[in-house]
Amino acid sequence: MARIIAIDLGKKRTGLAVTDPLQIIATALETVDSNELIGYLKKYIAKEEVEKLVVGYPLNFDNTPTDATPLVDKFILKFGNVFPNMPVEKIDERLTSKMASQAISGMGLKKKDRESKALIDTVSAVMMLQEYLAKTPNP
Repeated sequence: MARIIAIDLGKKRTGLAVTDPLQIIATALETVDSNELIGYLKKYIAKEEVEKLVVGYPLNFDNTPTDATPLVDKFILKFGNVFPNMPVEKIDERLTSKMASQAISGMGLKKKDRESKALIDTVSAVMMLQEYLAKTPNP
């Protein structure tokens, strides 16, 4: 089997999480500058076997697009042009940043570390990927 990458895309930073090759465990990968995301993914996918990309899709509670939705749509299109054979699945990302902040606050980190937006982005990606794995039957 191959890994699954989860992306919590932001205007400035993107949190990344990845599964193990058996797709059992989701772990934090990195936070990268959003402008460098495609280049980072090219390098990562060249050295690791990746089966699928899961992208956090921002919607309001009434299922209407948010101001960030066009950014994610644009990224999915660009990713598809670079990796035409790689499946991309959208996953609901509502409340993941808030849940990530709450999880981080319980870790006993210093206030400065708890407020790190990069850490929040990465933990959000991990939470999205864990949720995806929990809902997806493992072959």
